[in-house]
Amino acid sequence: MRNVRRKKVTRISFQRKVQILSAVLINGYGAGFSKGKLFAGKSKAFCVPVLNCYSCPGALGACPIGSLQAALGGGRPHFPFYVLGLLMLFGIALGRLVCGLLCPFGLVQDLLHKIPVPKRMVPGKLDRPARYLKYAVLLTMVFLLPAFAITKSGVNPPYFCKYLCPAGTLEGGIPHMAANPKLRELAGFLFNWKMAVLLVILVSSMVIHRPFCRYLCPLGAFYSIFNRFSFYQMRLDRAKCVGCKACERSCPMAVEVTKNINSPECIRCGKCRSVCPSGALSGGFSAREEGERYIDTSISEKASEIAGNNGTIKD
Repeated sequence: MRNVRRKKVTRISFQRKVQILSAVLINGYGAGFSKGKLFAGKSKAFCVPVLNCYSCPGALGACPIGSLQAALGGGRPHFPFYVLGLLMLFGIALGRLVCGLLCPFGLVQDLLHKIPVPKRMVPGKLDRPARYLKYAVLLTMVFLLPAFAITKSGVNPPYFCKYLCPAGTLEGGIPHMAANPKLRELAGFLFNWKMAVLLVILVSSMVIHRPFCRYLCPLGAFYSIFNRFSFYQMRLDRAKCVGCKACERSCPMAVEVTKNINSPECIRCGKCRSVCPSGALSGGFSAREEGERYIDTSISEKASEIAGNNGTIKD
């Protein structure tokens, strides 16, 4: 009899399906890539909830970070009530679930991390203070510089978009350069700088999971403020948890899940839930799990109790 080789079927996770769908919907103007022109429909006046370059040929909406800078430093500076209100709405409803499921540049980093190269963990002494950089980027490059660094023209540049944003380079700069020979002739130090920033982040993403989200993204910094009290919450049922820490080993943002499951760094990607052997983790818009309401036993105590009773838990 012939040996029949079974092909390994790789299933696409729910997170990946939503990420791909989001990227397609947000950048769904296919003609823009072929013609090299920006979409100019009415939807471009509305902000999408994620970091997505306005100059991307396929972009159907405006980037909220770019819109904030334009409002604060444009020809007629004004307080960005609409943009901030929209971001606060998404933050209160979802927190950083936006980062984990909807952000196209988050998808790029996730896919690059799947490349089989040696992975590295950033030491805690370096990792913890470095995470505050994104808040500094939000405060200085998105708010303060566009509002107060007045130029001779009276119109302040969008500092984050101009000097740092890797999503803008990937989604807007490279496609336009590829489609327009005249732009390539004009490329100088600024474009080379932006390409260097993008290259560093892309290469880093192969080794470290989501380095841009961890350390530099101002939108992630903004949404992280709402993680603790957003309507969408992650939940840990301590009555079920066995203290194996599989959730923490799988977390792309290195969150200490068993200590602070709704940490500002949690992007609600669901990887912790998928690896939990006891089904102790969940997420959603409902109230806390029953077990978390009245179980006040620590993880270590629960693990010791299980071990001491040969895997059985007393009532």
